[in-house]
Amino acid sequence: MTQVKPTLCFLTGTLNALAGAERMTATIANALAEQGYAVTILSLWDPSSCFALHPAIRHEALFTERPSFKRGYMATVAGIRRHLKAHRIDVLVQVDTMLSLFALPAALGLGVRHIAWEHCHFDEDLGRRARKWARRLAARYCTDIVVLTERDRKRWLEALTPGGSVVCIPNPLPFALPAQPALRTSKTVLAVGRLVHAKGFDVLLNAWALVVQCIPDWKLMIVGEGPERSALEALRDQLGLRTNVALPGAFSDITRAYEQASIFCLSSRYEGFGLVLIEAMAFGLPIVSTACETGPLELLEDKRNAIMVAVDDHLALANALLDLISNSVETDKLARAAGEKAKLFSMEQIAGDWNAMLC
Repeated sequence: MTQVKPTLCFLTGTLNALAGAERMTATIANALAEQGYAVTILSLWDPSSCFALHPAIRHEALFTERPSFKRGYMATVAGIRRHLKAHRIDVLVQVDTMLSLFALPAALGLGVRHIAWEHCHFDEDLGRRARKWARRLAARYCTDIVVLTERDRKRWLEALTPGGSVVCIPNPLPFALPAQPALRTSKTVLAVGRLVHAKGFDVLLNAWALVVQCIPDWKLMIVGEGPERSALEALRDQLGLRTNVALPGAFSDITRAYEQASIFCLSSRYEGFGLVLIEAMAFGLPIVSTACETGPLELLEDKRNAIMVAVDDHLALANALLDLISNSVETDKLARAAGEKAKLFSMEQIAGDWNAMLC
């Protein structure tokens, strides 16, 4: 007898932002819809999406613009409940443990299975103390907690859920493995991410000021958008890097950036996963990365598929970049290992992991 697939809802803040969690929401929802699941996505605000959605997916939003959730708490809970009842949702995937504060009361008495999807690492609350309480709530009432790394799974089990169901499902490569790796003929180092403090682009700019003293013909391209743009542009100009550093904004098709680069650099202060590392690996780019929690420490092996340096150390970052730029043998070795690693994160593999958990 064919098993009936549960009806799924992904609850998220918004899909109209070029950021990792939003991108993964669309990617996983699309993959599961392709497998025959009935899928809805409920955004708390903004009915638009930066990402293409499978034709069978229904995307709705509670509010047109981001509201004050303190003032609109009851309206938010009521709106989620209406959606769950109207679409007869069996499984509610909360795309942030903070959403447990809304989702759990919204589904009370409806028999909905709750899955909390953690995109940050356990020891980072992103400046919101309520996140710690939300995690405790999720650990107690959600059927499963999905985390992105084994390191984080162990932290959840140690701290909140001994004997509970904490499942490690890494993020998948959101595009097919390229037929060919990047040519790596341009004198370009690439960094990708939201322009926020966590990504450490200020550290990278200070490192780049040292790099160009030795190799002034190389360029740094930082692809992304965010609230720190003006501060980063000011720092770039203060360091005299206007002609050596490009900040072109976010790309709707990020593969173009990887194709045009020769080295990839991640300067983050922390990462929940670090999807950009997998993307760069897929294009066979040698990587320089900070050894930050949790993704880089799990995804990368120092001197095997990346060069790793301490967080917030612009001198070490500069030296690592200079070493790679001047050592083609090392870059070729790292690039080959990176390409092999990327194969472990295919969409087929990760969608299969989600399917196994849901069934």
